[in-house]
Amino acid sequence: MKKSNNNIGFIGAGNMGYAMISAIIGSNLYKPSDISVSDINIESIKNIKKTFNIVSENSNIELFLSCGIIILAVKPQHLINCLSQIVNNKKFKEVNEKKLIISIAAGITIKQIESVLYEKIDLNTQKKLPVIRVMPNTPALVLSAMSGISKNVYVTDRDLKNAKNILKSMGKVIEFEEKQLNAVTAMSGSGPAYLFYLAESMIEAGLALELDPKESVALTIETLKGAIKLLENSSDSPFQLRKKVTSPGGTTEAAFNVFEKYSTKKVIIEAICAAEKRSVELCS
Repeated sequence: MKKSNNNIGFIGAGNMGYAMISAIIGSNLYKPSDISVSDINIESIKNIKKTFNIVSENSNIELFLSCGIIILAVKPQHLINCLSQIVNNKKFKEVNEKKLIISIAAGITIKQIESVLYEKIDLNTQKKLPVIRVMPNTPALVLSAMSGISKNVYVTDRDLKNAKNILKSMGKVIEFEEKQLNAVTAMSGSGPAYLFYLAESMIEAGLALELDPKESVALTIETLKGAIKLLENSSDSPFQLRKKVTSPGGTTEAAFNVFEKYSTKKVIIEAICAAEKRSVELCS
């Protein structure tokens, strides 16, 4: 078993773990030989090893001990149990080097992680295990993630920089106070689904207007891509850009008359607030 603070380990080899590994190798942050992964799903391990030629560990505790940065990429409902198994393993007492712990499990707070990770260790050892919580989103799969990040009291500037560099390899990152991560979850974590819902609706409208299905999909995707690109590259606000498209008595105005009839903006705001409320509930 190798021991080096230059190694990074992923506990969990699902979609997000796969995306992060692909990103950090593609950006040359880490060599495949410096990346380890463990997962209870043997097929996932085989697939990720074959794809990236990285190292697999026989157990989570072996990975934990061998890496300087540990990414907790298991499903939220499994994270606490996974941490408990690591902490309760007799080898956990061998921890004597600093290790940065980064969790991407939605809804699991830093306090919850600390309650398990720090339960059986003294203050000096706790300081060697700083914790960072991340809320990424699924566009990480195409290197376009928007991630929110929060830290605990033991995280140094160097730790934070290392974590941000990892996240920047697959998109953009903003630091938040942890209490704000519920809003981040509602906005960017769930956000892609809102756009997919709009795309779904536009495609179905095209079909209702008797467009060819393939053409309806192409029109929708390219229109959304172009609009986002214009939004990114314009100094105008979304409101101003919308107004420039909306001519008095024109087709766009006809559409917005229907949106306003059904208070669509209000519904969207209420929906995102409902997502934030549910995130708070899941974290409690």
